[in-house]
Amino acid sequence: MERVVGIGGWFVRASDPEALRAWYRDVLGMELDQYGSWTTEHGPTVFAVFEADSDYLGPRTQQSMMNLRVRDLDAMLAQLRAAGADVDDEVQDMDGVGRFGWVTDPEGTRIELWQPA
Repeated sequence: MERVVGIGGWFVRASDPEALRAWYRDVLGMELDQYGSWTTEHGPTVFAVFEADSDYLGPRTQQSMMNLRVRDLDAMLAQLRAAGADVDDEVQDMDGVGRFGWVTDPEGTRIELWQPA
């Protein structure tokens, strides 16, 4: 059986694509080339499915949520706050899994930040 070997991309709609690309580059530090290609560090990727009425992903109109791995969650959250980003006050610790925080991008998309254990 042929298998999927990784995530090849994440595609989003935006009212101002250039501004949103700049936000991901300038605020989250994602180095994107002219085509949006971004080379990530080796690490785990989680594919999780939630109940339709779950509030975990943000507003019910948001059907999916991107989870981005970070090295230092506290430093990333401080950087986001300093940039004026909409950062959730809650941080969750999950034994053996890591720490989680959330930010909402300028288009209203909730993003999870994960510092693996």
